[in-house]
Amino acid sequence: MLKSSAVAGPAPSSLVGLVGKWRKTHQNKNLTRPLHFSTTGQASFPNPKSSSAPMEVEIKLRLPDSTAHQQLSDALSPFHVKTLAQENVFFDGEGSELVKNLAALRLRFYDLDSHCVLSLKAKPVISSGISRVEEQEESVDPSVGRACVDDPGRLLLFGSSDIIKRVREEYNVKGLVCLGGFRNVRAVYDWKGLKLELDETVYDFGTSYEIECESAEPERDKILIERFLEENGIMYSYSNVNKFAVFRSRKLPD
Repeated sequence: MLKSSAVAGPAPSSLVGLVGKWRKTHQNKNLTRPLHFSTTGQASFPNPKSSSAPMEVEIKLRLPDSTAHQQLSDALSPFHVKTLAQENVFFDGEGSELVKNLAALRLRFYDLDSHCVLSLKAKPVISSGISRVEEQEESVDPSVGRACVDDPGRLLLFGSSDIIKRVREEYNVKGLVCLGGFRNVRAVYDWKGLKLELDETVYDFGTSYEIECESAEPERDKILIERFLEENGIMYSYSNVNKFAVFRSRKLPD
C-alpha cells in the first residue's frame, strides 16, 4: 500500500504566513495545563443512554512525513479552496465520565478566533481508513469559548445547548476539567466533487499529517483517493486512531 514519494519544494508562502501569524499570536498559550471547576463535591459515573446524534463518516489516510504532505499539497493545488488554522481544546468530567465512555467534548477555534464551534463526539469506530463517530456541533461566540477554557465550569451553564444537556444528563457530568489540546492547519480542496481536507497537526510531542474526506459512500471514495495518491507516488497508510486518541496517548502513530 505504501508508495515512494518524491522530494518536494517549500510550502506555499501563503500557508507559511498563516502558520507564522497563528503561532506568534498563540505562542504564550499553554494548551496542556489542567483547569478545574466543580459544581458538586463528587462526580458520579454515568450509564449513558443511546442517542440519536448524527453519524459522521470520514475517510482518514495518514501521511508519513512533511515530504508526503508537501507533495500532496502540490498535487492538489489546482483544487485549493481555503486554508484554516484550528485550535482544539478538550474537556472531560472530573471523574473522566466522557473519556471512559468513548466521548470527547471539544471547543474548536478557527483562524485566530474568527469563530468557534462546540462539539461532542461519541462511540468512535475506525477500520481500514474509514472512521464512524456520533457528532453534534453548535456555534459558540469565540470570546465565550475562551472564557470557558479559563473556567471550564462555564460550559455547564449553557442552558440552551443540546450538547451540554447530553453531557449533564446522559453522562452525568457534574464538574469539568480542561485536558488541553493541539493545533491543526487544514487545507481544504474541492476535488472530483469531494471535499478533501489535508491536515498538519501540531502536538506538543510532534507533528502528524493526514488527509480526510467526509463521505456518504466511503468505500467508493476511498478507492478514488488512494488511486490519486498512488498515481502521484505519495506514501500513505490507513489511519487507525483519531487525533484525540493520539493527543491522549502523547505518542505519534507508528
